[in-house]
Amino acid sequence: MSIVVTGGLVRVTGSGLGCPTWPKCTQDSFIPDESQSLYHSAIEFGNRLLTIALLAAAVATLLAAWKRQDLRNLAIFQVLGIFGQGILGGITVLTKLNPFTVASHLLLSMFLIAGAASLQYKVRPFEKIDLNFAGQNGKKFGNRVGNNFGKALATLAFITIFAGTIVTGSGPHAGDVKAPRFDFDLYLAAQIHSSLVAATALLAIFIAIKFPRGVANWLLAVILGQGLIGLVQWWQGLPQVLVGLHLVGASLFWFAIWRTRISFLYKR
Repeated sequence: MSIVVTGGLVRVTGSGLGCPTWPKCTQDSFIPDESQSLYHSAIEFGNRLLTIALLAAAVATLLAAWKRQDLRNLAIFQVLGIFGQGILGGITVLTKLNPFTVASHLLLSMFLIAGAASLQYKVRPFEKIDLNFAGQNGKKFGNRVGNNFGKALATLAFITIFAGTIVTGSGPHAGDVKAPRFDFDLYLAAQIHSSLVAATALLAIFIAIKFPRGVANWLLAVILGQGLIGLVQWWQGLPQVLVGLHLVGASLFWFAIWRTRISFLYKR
């Protein structure tokens, strides 16, 4: 999630081209120098350094998980995904913050969050649920029907986040004043996004009632908080602080979604 937070900071502070080239920060230096704004370059360079730190952590996780195949595969995905984030970040800079690459940057982060959540879930002892079992435990933890609803929830939530990237890519916070924007109507994009949020919330409420579980209750709380932030930021004209908080909320939202999704597959 930290990469989403720092990436959001880069965007809302207009620091997307604080390091205008890649892999170097400037034409002559891998680190910020006096040729760039110290404020913007420090924020963008900090985001790059975090990617390196996350890659190191992912490699360490892979080494620790190597003996368990189920963990190893997820750990390999984290290493490749974070490495891909670095490459995609470079493409984003070289394309002068094209909104398609900026959106792809965030969506890849969502996949990494899902992989990390699954890895976290599997580190401790777990029991795989029999999806055909319809007894008391099946109703409590999940069955084939519940699993299908979990899949639908994750799919709808991802579409909702994708629609959110369209809103952001059409709005004022481009990461740089000269960065291109999507040629979409901002109001219409926001309406579509908010409708998808409402649909996701309704499905989450249904799951929390029909298939009671703690993670689903936590998801409802996250959706409520994220929805309030989204409404206030729209009413206030998209101030930087609230846009940044909304990005943080998007990460928590997706993490809660994925935890709810995999709760239909495993129990402890």
